[in-house]
Amino acid sequence: MPAAPSPPSIAARLARAVLGWSMAWGLAVGLAVWLAASHEVDELLDEALRASGELMAALAAGHDEPAELPVGTAEVEHFAWQLVAADGRVLRRSMRAPATAWHAAPRTGFVNLPGWRVYGLVAGRDGRVLYAAQTRAERNEARAEVALGAVLAALAVGLLGQLWLRARVRHELQPLQRLSQRLAGWQVPQGPVALALGPPERSELVPVHAALEDLAARLATRLASEQAFSAHAAHALRTPLAGIDAQLAVAARTAPPGLAERLVRVRSAAARLQHVVAALLGLFRSADGTAALQRHPVGLDDLVQRLPPFALAVQAEPGATLDADADLLAAALLNLLDNAQRHGARAVRLAVADGGRVLQVRDDGRGIAPERRAELARALAEERYADTGGLGLMLADRVARAHGGRLTLPAVDAGFGADLELGPR
Repeated sequence: MPAAPSPPSIAARLARAVLGWSMAWGLAVGLAVWLAASHEVDELLDEALRASGELMAALAAGHDEPAELPVGTAEVEHFAWQLVAADGRVLRRSMRAPATAWHAAPRTGFVNLPGWRVYGLVAGRDGRVLYAAQTRAERNEARAEVALGAVLAALAVGLLGQLWLRARVRHELQPLQRLSQRLAGWQVPQGPVALALGPPERSELVPVHAALEDLAARLATRLASEQAFSAHAAHALRTPLAGIDAQLAVAARTAPPGLAERLVRVRSAAARLQHVVAALLGLFRSADGTAALQRHPVGLDDLVQRLPPFALAVQAEPGATLDADADLLAAALLNLLDNAQRHGARAVRLAVADGGRVLQVRDDGRGIAPERRAELARALAEERYADTGGLGLMLADRVARAHGGRLTLPAVDAGFGADLELGPR
């Protein structure tokens, strides 16, 4: 039977949600910072470009001969300058600057050109203009560094927050885990149940505690009612059985020899039936199904002798013994044989396995379809007795569970098979 899928975890769902929001928040903050800082970065770089240009223009002003301007090297990739005459001739330039003037006619102020951000200013009285320029790649790189730093910082804060929130959620869910642990070992109470689970550790658990304690109270009431019914049923059944036994005893003393022998056997069967009824009533009257259990070695042949006559050929494994409550096991076997007879079986074979802890029942009846057998097996495993289709399998499973085991339905080649696993002593 495939295992049922695990339900989603509250902590895991919250952790994923917080992680998703942290990532989205980090990207949103990074974008917002980039948009806000982009303008500021441009202004700062323009101010630096202006200051550089003014310094160089002051050095070049009033000099026709080559001025002592910083030329730099080819490795200076992001900054360049040109000193241009009024007629557009390039008088001097840095190694990075192009050989032709950035502007054919003198022009001052900031201008965006392909690949460059250029600032021009007058560098003398003869109309010379100094152009200082910075590559646009450098400016884009500065914007990217600002945006990347903002995104990484926001993501780092978000991830740290996610880790903190995850630990906090796990801590806040611990009262719920402790409540489930207390519930796992909680027996149906027999008396007051107001504080059976202890005080709620969180205000959200107050209605849960109230609902569970109300449920426990209703279960206790239901159990008490069923136990009272079982007590009345025991008295109602024992009285007629005792009357039958008394009548059989009188009839056996006054009947002819042949009939008297038969009446004695009937009386013996009635006495065994009284034991079975008493054992079953004790089983159902107990709160956990084990109070009436009296285990001891019982021979399989003796167990069959406890049963009333059936229109079945019952073959028991010779010499086999079981460690079980004989009366309860006889009641379970009684129901399984009755089921076999109603489903067309003519013979039933009984055997013992696993050192006297498993009673195997095999019949030659019509059997059931594999799908139905699987459904019944699932219902028995989950104790959904309403889906087993009758009292026989339910009672046999209850008897097996009272012994610490369970009833299983193995696949067999023909007929129907049932294994009463009785568990360890």
